[in-house]
Amino acid sequence: MKILYAASLSPNDSAMYRLWALERLGHQVVPINTRNYRPSNPLLSRMVFRLVMGPDVNRFNRDLLQAAERERPDIVWADKALWMQPKTLDRLRALGIPTVSYMIDNAFGPRRDPGWRLYMKCIPHYDLHVVQRDKNIQDYRSSGARDVIKIQTAYEPTLQFPPPEGWSDRDRDRDVSFVGTPYDNRAEVLTRLSEEFDVSISGNDRQWQRALTPEAFAKLYREGELYRQQYREAIWRSKINLSFITHSNQDEFVHKSFEIAGCGSFLLAERSEGHLARFVEGEEAVFFTGYDELVEKIRRYLPDEEARTRIAAAGQRRALKDGYHNDRQVELIVERAESILRAFRSK
Repeated sequence: MKILYAASLSPNDSAMYRLWALERLGHQVVPINTRNYRPSNPLLSRMVFRLVMGPDVNRFNRDLLQAAERERPDIVWADKALWMQPKTLDRLRALGIPTVSYMIDNAFGPRRDPGWRLYMKCIPHYDLHVVQRDKNIQDYRSSGARDVIKIQTAYEPTLQFPPPEGWSDRDRDRDVSFVGTPYDNRAEVLTRLSEEFDVSISGNDRQWQRALTPEAFAKLYREGELYRQQYREAIWRSKINLSFITHSNQDEFVHKSFEIAGCGSFLLAERSEGHLARFVEGEEAVFFTGYDELVEKIRRYLPDEEARTRIAAAGQRRALKDGYHNDRQVELIVERAESILRAFRSK
């Protein structure tokens, strides 16, 4: 298919990795980079993000429609795009072009994040919504969605893959490691863990400075915000890679868990139905519920390199076999979109 793809497209955006997957699957992708429409003034950018209105929002919609009329794509894919307007989606439908919204964040979650005003109005106007929670399926249907499909987040196989042959604890300088954001009570948990274990945290420095005490930040934080090769190698260099469920976003599983497994590394993740459905506990990943069990599992596996190596290898095989990577997850979306396109053309 020819796909007009509107998304935030930087080398570090997961939307870019889904674009790559579409191209690997043989589709022609015409990109529209939503980053080009953000105001350069930081204060104005924050205002537009919260209010979702103004000349930049209008220009984005105008340019997207012009591109659709010029390129005549088979579908328009809006990847985490919050600036689409209902009239734009209606015009695309009138042109015979189905629209797909890919949204892994939770528009209906308890965090009440800003920026959803226009997106919520657009829910009945898309032809297909892609979400990652069972709960969201009913949320979207109750809000008038035409069609909803659940897809899990995925690792990018060109960036997240196992370390070189012979990699061992001699190459690992991070004992208990977390790379990510300080949602929920992660800062508190990691600070407590550091009283007994060597803990390393990487991620956005400003977020972690706000979440940690100055003493804890100086002790735990290292290497900055990591992407691509640095992110992969930090996972490789970690004896235990932690993965927490984002409860404030009502998540069932975590993107990071599939990336750690894709990297062929040891995964210690918060126990959830979503994780249990995707990895055999104790064989392909190790899970915990609550702080006490987390400490127990670290004590059990930190000194046992053989067990960690065996479980990491099994987790990587499972992730590859069951398609926890972008190629398979994007393919599932395309299959549903193609069925909608056939329905459009049969009218």
